[in-house]
Amino acid sequence: MLQWQRTGFHFQPQRNWMNDPNGPVYYKGWYHLFYQYNPDGAIWGNKIAWGHAVSRDLIHWRHLPLAMLPDQWYDTNGVWTGSATTLPDGRLAMLYTGSTNASVQVQCLAVPADDDDPLLTNWTKYEGNPVLYPPPGIGPKDFRDPTTAWFDPSDNTWRIVIGSKDDDHAGIAVVYRTTDFVHFELLPDLLHRVAGTGMWECIDFYPVATRGKASGNGVDMSDALGKNGAVVGDVVHVMKASMDDDRHDYYALGRYDAAANAWTPLDAEKDVGTGLRYDWGKFYASKTFYDPAKRRRVLWGWVGETDSERADVSKGWASLQGIPRTVLLDTKTGSNLLQWPVEEVETLRTNSTDLSGITIDYGSAFPLNLRRATQLDIEAEFQLDRRAVMSLNEADVGYNCSTSGGAAARGALGPFGLLVLADKHLHEQTAVYFYVAKGLDGSLTTHFCQDESRSSSANDIVKRVVGSAVPVLEDETTLSLRVLVDHSIVESFAQGGRSTATSRVYPTKAIYANAGVFLFNNATAARVTAKKLVVHEMDSSYNHDYMVTDI
Repeated sequence: MLQWQRTGFHFQPQRNWMNDPNGPVYYKGWYHLFYQYNPDGAIWGNKIAWGHAVSRDLIHWRHLPLAMLPDQWYDTNGVWTGSATTLPDGRLAMLYTGSTNASVQVQCLAVPADDDDPLLTNWTKYEGNPVLYPPPGIGPKDFRDPTTAWFDPSDNTWRIVIGSKDDDHAGIAVVYRTTDFVHFELLPDLLHRVAGTGMWECIDFYPVATRGKASGNGVDMSDALGKNGAVVGDVVHVMKASMDDDRHDYYALGRYDAAANAWTPLDAEKDVGTGLRYDWGKFYASKTFYDPAKRRRVLWGWVGETDSERADVSKGWASLQGIPRTVLLDTKTGSNLLQWPVEEVETLRTNSTDLSGITIDYGSAFPLNLRRATQLDIEAEFQLDRRAVMSLNEADVGYNCSTSGGAAARGALGPFGLLVLADKHLHEQTAVYFYVAKGLDGSLTTHFCQDESRSSSANDIVKRVVGSAVPVLEDETTLSLRVLVDHSIVESFAQGGRSTATSRVYPTKAIYANAGVFLFNNATAARVTAKKLVVHEMDSSYNHDYMVTDI
């Protein structure tokens, strides 16, 4: 049932429920993805295990047996989210949260049963688990999701961060240090605290380079600390937390002082939970890892369903992982990250259609002549009619993606962009678009939005308009989009990845051969030219169970 909602090139298990990505790591030539998995059904349950898959390229995945089951008193109510740490000798340590027989959240250690097994098929839980209990002042159900550890040479210890909240409903990050991943010491003071943000789940903490050749690569956390424990190199540190209150992933850029066990945001108004988000759509419980093979930092994010639980039970599965993304600092703005699909996704491109140069009049939509439109990678750059922009005297203030009427609401300079997974009558469509607003002082603000409100005729679906303002620099003459379409998911990246939006969509008409793509321009005062418009059909990744021939 609802088979057309299965994706072609996104990761998902063959059946049942999946949520958080866990312990992503590169080990002996294989990328490993572990994930929260319910082996008993397509909804979340209290017997969550760790699913496991491996890949050579982050795109073609091979499913392996479950890595860990909730089979001990300290994790009998769930083997919850955790992170992998690669030790200097190449061995792995996996810290994860267990939900005990009393539903207390504790931290546990597991290691590979065979370090020589590149597939990491079997795991051994430490006989002395749990290695950490909730400390004083933290609730028994508010202590979860340890980060990857990093080495601090000033005292020759490893450090991890765990998220929580305090009695005043402030989100907090606490730091522990250890020499053996068995005995831990809680460091004094908090790494960070933000009032009013509630429980911080799935914290991530890592450096990004600010300039030079290193700014094009990822940075391993341990490499950013010198022998005295001070931060070395031109880096800032990203702190990210998944907010249990509103179910979004927020991040901020800041300065890390290891000696003081403190992290301070560069911009107090864009602190964790109050400013920037990884993604303005459906994207949660994300986790990065450093990939030593390609010297990059890779981000995974859980993309849950927005249909009904009844529909998920009917189709027998729920949730995807977003396409893995590289993460870098945007050195042009210095104030945000750049997220971009890993380069390997481009190996799935098959037939490409170049439609660059189309100019579309205001108030119109133009269908693209494509052979198929359910698995696509679209590259587009738009340019507004400059004379129309300069001559416009009308101010447009207060625009907001979520509250200003979506793609159908017309303004002088927008919305314009793409309608994907659209049927020929446009009864169903998902709009990915820009809206440019001219201020009272003549300045331009560009909004990047994704409108799900007409994505499906079904009525058991959450449909929203999501997005935000996106920075556009003075020397940038076009507005760029990259859109990945895969049956029931649309992932979009604006201005080289400065802003992203992910939507789950469930068309009933715009499926298979009945799906199409349109260029549209609902502006009232300006034509738009697609200076670049290249549409790549995408092959499937054909994920399947691991076989010996996959070696």
